[in-house]
Amino acid sequence: MITKMKEFVTEQTQALAEQAQKLGKEPVESAREAAAKSAESIKSLKDPIRALARSGVKLTAISQGTAQSLIELQAEMVTSALTEAAGQLERAARANNVLDLVRDQADVLRATRERIVSDITQAVTIFKDAGGDVRKVATHTYASVTGKAEAKPAAKPRKKAKRPARKAPARKK
Repeated sequence: MITKMKEFVTEQTQALAEQAQKLGKEPVESAREAAAKSAESIKSLKDPIRALARSGVKLTAISQGTAQSLIELQAEMVTSALTEAAGQLERAARANNVLDLVRDQADVLRATRERIVSDITQAVTIFKDAGGDVRKVATHTYASVTGKAEAKPAAKPRKKAKRPARKAPARKK
């Protein structure tokens, strides 16, 4: 192990010594080569930076669309809640007796529960769609920047069929 480390250090030292000799003999030519390599490196960053900028614009559009959908859903929820509250008050005012009032309130509670479940489902769908869009943008941007092809989603593993549990034989006393 120590021998390998010494060999590595020796190789690196020799490489640095050669570079130093080259710089000493041809400093102007070495500077030109370094400048040319730097210019190429800077030019090669142009496409990845554009890809990142485009993805930033796409992500902004996704977040704005998601916020808009959530605000519209919230407005619908508030409107529905206010309409239901007004309807409850109207039905309570028209009730002939307490029994009618209680029955009516039970119906209203069922409808309210269904509305809340529907609203939650819509909100989850909005977030799920936004997440899928963000994943697409990120995958495309990664492929653009690294030059690697977009990876296909992995196949979902199949679930094994469950076997019934084996019962141990009963112990004899």
